[in-house]
Amino acid sequence: MRIGLISFDHLHALSYLAALRAIPHVELVGVADQDPERGARIARERGVAFIESLDELLDRADAVIITSANADHCAMALRAADAGVAALVEKPIATTLQDAQAMLDAFERNNIVLGTAFPCPFSPAFESLQQAVRSGELGNLLAARTTNRGKMPGGFFIQLERSGGGAVIDHTVHVADLLRRITASEAVQVYAEIGHGLYHQEWDDSGLLTIEFANGCFATLDCSWSRPASYPTWGDVTLHVVGEKGNASADLFGQHVHLYPADGIPEWRAWGSNLDTLMIADFCQAVAERRPPRSTGDDGLRALEIVLAAYQSAKEKRPVRMEEIRA
Repeated sequence: MRIGLISFDHLHALSYLAALRAIPHVELVGVADQDPERGARIARERGVAFIESLDELLDRADAVIITSANADHCAMALRAADAGVAALVEKPIATTLQDAQAMLDAFERNNIVLGTAFPCPFSPAFESLQQAVRSGELGNLLAARTTNRGKMPGGFFIQLERSGGGAVIDHTVHVADLLRRITASEAVQVYAEIGHGLYHQEWDDSGLLTIEFANGCFATLDCSWSRPASYPTWGDVTLHVVGEKGNASADLFGQHVHLYPADGIPEWRAWGSNLDTLMIADFCQAVAERRPPRSTGDDGLRALEIVLAAYQSAKEKRPVRMEEIRA
């Protein structure tokens, strides 16, 4: 399997490069970047080939991972689809439903694989929680309390024309996807309070969402960039679910050790499963077997719908039904 990576805009790009090297039978053919100077420098530092032309990279690859700014996902993915190259696209899949749907249509039309980069479903903690729900051990789900709180990442994430929003678009999509999986249901209504009170900028830095699902379950989500720069880790993803027969919790990044260096900032060093490697390995296998990956383009679109409903809810100060967004 020949794979290329497009753009170093997103901070996950470096993690994905390391993950690709850990997967057997994967050949990393090279990287491309809109900023040739940056691309060449990072490629040299990481010991990979830098390919200036995106078309040349697509000619060499069976699949690509797109880690550009959010607003650029669609254009890059459509070029991959036109070249007959499968794509794993960083989340959120796009900044508008029109772009997301155009991507889904292009890959379906060309009968090639489109995946969304959602690593959290591969967490053993989440898989155990999902199994407890599916087995009926908790009974019918009634409610969930969830978080995805982290540091403000800077870069394109706070450039609205490139990101599509702030903390809410950045951190909602992961948990929205997990909630769809664990409820086996689609969102029907979203209410959101979104704020700018942490950094006092035009981009949102905090959000509290209430999401109602078709099966009657509701969930709350704190998706804020509420961790200070000195915090020892980037953030968290937690779920606490309440069922008719019992409750259960999952902390997806709870496996870590505390490191207190003598001359640096304290860190949490993770151990256990590498979710990025598991996600990319599944995508590569899906491409080889010509089957959908665990996280499809449609999964990315459904998560984006919840984000856009949250922004509309906060703007109009009312709950927003999903059919309003889908219309």
